[in-house]
Amino acid sequence: MKIAKIGEKELGLRATPLALLYYSQEFSTQEKKANLIEDLTDVMGLLDAFDDFNIKNADESLFDKIDFIKPLQIAWAMNKADNYGKSFPQFEKWLFDLGDICFVDTDFLIEVVEESLNGFPAFRRSKKKQGKDPETAE
Repeated sequence: MKIAKIGEKELGLRATPLALLYYSQEFSTQEKKANLIEDLTDVMGLLDAFDDFNIKNADESLFDKIDFIKPLQIAWAMNKADNYGKSFPQFEKWLFDLGDICFVDTDFLIEVVEESLNGFPAFRRSKKKQGKDPETAE
């Protein structure tokens, strides 16, 4: 569990299977099932895009490639998982309650990615049983 600041608020983020479920339930459409892990890889690419970012010299095409909503959707799902069992707003209301957000503030993006990498099973290394290497175990 991690606390991240976005806009004027501090949010608890919890990367658990429950967050995967919430993400899929909230953001799937008839055309495409939402996949948090897949979208998280796009957010990681967003961080790369902001390396050495200078807004005055930014190529306008950069902004056409960036989906600023995905990291917010991921944060919503992890924030909802952190508030399991409590009343929780739909995404649109949650966004409204955040207030102003600086989209070039990579600190928030880093917090979302770090919690995801530490929490979601897809990013954890599998543990070797009893310290044996599976390739050499008989």
